[in-house]
Amino acid sequence: MSLALGAEATFVARTMDSDRKHLTEVLRQAAEHRGTSLVEIYQNCPIFNDGAFEILKDRDEASARIMHLVDGEPVRAGADEHARVVVRDDDGQLQVVPESEADPAKVVRHKVDADDPAQAFALSRLDDPSFAQVPMGVFRSVQRPTYDDGVRAQIDSAVSEAGGPATDADLARLLAGSDTWSVR
Repeated sequence: MSLALGAEATFVARTMDSDRKHLTEVLRQAAEHRGTSLVEIYQNCPIFNDGAFEILKDRDEASARIMHLVDGEPVRAGADEHARVVVRDDDGQLQVVPESEADPAKVVRHKVDADDPAQAFALSRLDDPSFAQVPMGVFRSVQRPTYDDGVRAQIDSAVSEAGGPATDADLARLLAGSDTWSVR
């Protein structure tokens, strides 16, 4: 997954086509998000990647491999003595370790609206072709003014400075006037 990490409003998520409840919730959030939304959907293709995600659809394997991203919660997969968590090591890198061996102070708690997108990007890079650990859910959801909002504000400001919207008479004077125009 390649994250859209610009300075604008951003929503980035990953889900599985066969998990209808999760898929529906992620797509609802993406549709409601004002700004750029990117949703990666793991979906079987019988022509190009038939069965590629079967290991993640198996109930037992899925619970051991899928790391559900929940805002404010530790990033973890598995249960009981087989649970694994994501920790930040001394170099600042993310590592997946058994929960029983993890230093609680280093366990990563997911934050979808963090100012710095580095953690969301690092989480998106945890998976590999073996699907040993696969983060699923909303990686990032940041609310900021969108490009549309900026353009509308600029137009409103120009109209206000001009004393109101232009009229047909203003356009006629402009077209019948001199060969040069001054645009502010």
